[in-house]
Amino acid sequence: MLLAGCPTPKVLPDIPRVEFRSFVLDMKIDNLNNEVLTGVLNFYFEDGDGDIGFEASYDSLEAPDSVKYNLFLTTYERVDGQYQMIDTSDLDVKPFYRIPPLDREGQNKTLKGEIEVEINYHIPPADTIKYSFYLTDRAFNHSNTDTTSEIVLAGW
Repeated sequence: MLLAGCPTPKVLPDIPRVEFRSFVLDMKIDNLNNEVLTGVLNFYFEDGDGDIGFEASYDSLEAPDSVKYNLFLTTYERVDGQYQMIDTSDLDVKPFYRIPPLDREGQNKTLKGEIEVEINYHIPPADTIKYSFYLTDRAFNHSNTDTTSEIVLAGW
């Protein structure tokens, strides 16, 4: 006897998971027609209950960054072969981003895919950097933290 039917979907945890894929640098033209160095961070994500992304309603000025944003980066610069965290508060590179809602229809709410984030460098923060990053979902579950490969900004 042979039973046919839909395969049971793989059950993933409700806590998101991220995995670095690539980081690519290129020169682009910004809205003011200036040439600007742009990096594109590409990472894989998965989330078992599919609650990735924040609505625009989280824009309140009084709300903390942990509520307004859901992708957080920490920048490290290479100094004498070792990486040290950079204070980015004075730089034009913001360390947080908001991924819009990525909702899925149907019973299986599991989300998997890749996200790309553009980072513009009007003034590069250092010659050689790397990022660590993590994602939060709408339930404020914090993903694992992953790290990019080395990014050489010098010479651009």
